Amino acid sequence: MTSSVLYAYVRSLVSPSNCFTPLYVPVTNIPVSDVKIRPEFLELFRHANIEPRHLITLDDLPDMSVIQSQLRPEDTKWILVDHNALQGQLGKIYSDRVWGVIDHHEDEQKVPADTGREPRLIVKAGSCTSLVTEYCRQSWDSLSKSSITSGAAHAQGESLADDAALTTLWDAQIARLGLASILIDTSNLQSKDKTTEHDAKAVTYLEAKIMSCPQTGAKFDRDEFYKKIDSAKKDIGGLDLQDILRKDYKQWDDGSGKLGVSSVVKPIEFLQKKAADEADTQSMGDAFLDAVRSFAKARGLSLYSIMTTSTSSTGEFQRELLVWAFDRTAVSFARRFASESKMELGLEDWHGSDGKSLEQDGEAQWRRVWWQRKVQHSRKRVAPLLREAMA
Repeated sequence: MTSSVLYAYVRSLVSPSNCFTPLYVPVTNIPVSDVKIRPEFLELFRHANIEPRHLITLDDLPDMSVIQSQLRPEDTKWILVDHNALQGQLGKIYSDRVWGVIDHHEDEQKVPADTGREPRLIVKAGSCTSLVTEYCRQSWDSLSKSSITSGAAHAQGESLADDAALTTLWDAQIARLGLASILIDTSNLQSKDKTTEHDAKAVTYLEAKIMSCPQTGAKFDRDEFYKKIDSAKKDIGGLDLQDILRKDYKQWDDGSGKLGVSSVVKPIEFLQKKAADEADTQSMGDAFLDAVRSFAKARGLSLYSIMTTSTSSTGEFQRELLVWAFDRTAVSFARRFASESKMELGLEDWHGSDGKSLEQDGEAQWRRVWWQRKVQHSRKRVAPLLREAMA
């Protein structure tokens, strides 16, 4: 969301010459109902003068039954940010109309090598927003400089000075939007495994935008800002389990079956308790597995994974990984993943506080839960490993 809004903001105000369009429309790739299950969005919007209704989501596009006639592929060009392969129904219709990408995931080679006046930038970074900021920096500087100069140079035109002040405020608000993503993705630049030079430079640049604005700079404190957004992201106790699983969910269909991966900011035992409370039962394990099975079945998944992050009682960052195969073909994929990825991910057998493992070992279904000791590997690495096992 932040990458697309930032990119569209700068490119719409400083469009390259002879570009496809002077107006870039930022589409947040979720339905509008998913906005409410992202408490970090709602907290961040307060700092950026945005309301949920301002976002353009999938629900704002024409209905899929008529989209090709109302939004013809030949009348569009798509720029992807924070992913580099257009998925789902949009991918089926518009994948040949992708003409630019800025991303920090593994390159799936779906975007043309020559993207003309649009970027083709796929680089390792903690946050995609850092790469968007870096790419847009020169244009953004020219926009800000032009606004300030025109306002200051015309003392007789107070409206021009007002325009300059307004641009400075808008810049600061968009900068806070982008800064939030980078800080969350890099744990306030403290994650040694994720933080890159791209992230550090982008934070410095965006903070300068914020500090140069009188309305936002005087009281801004990066650490406090990060804590507010981070706390909101982890505040998922009020969500239903099904919403928790879809809050940060990605899905792929490469022809061998559908793969889904949910990232959750709470441990599996939290999810078990949530499931038991919702089912009004004492059997946490059974309630949790029933809920996970229902989630996967509703999406037609052959292979489903849940990745959790949490902090141990001693303050250590930790990860858990659940992988569940739902048919015979997927069972072979899951076993291959477990065998080939065990060392790289540092997979160790998991048992809950009740001593149960949640394992299932059959020909028609197969399930494992592990501690993932190589915690530097997020979904950016685990999902490609799962997809490789399905190839």
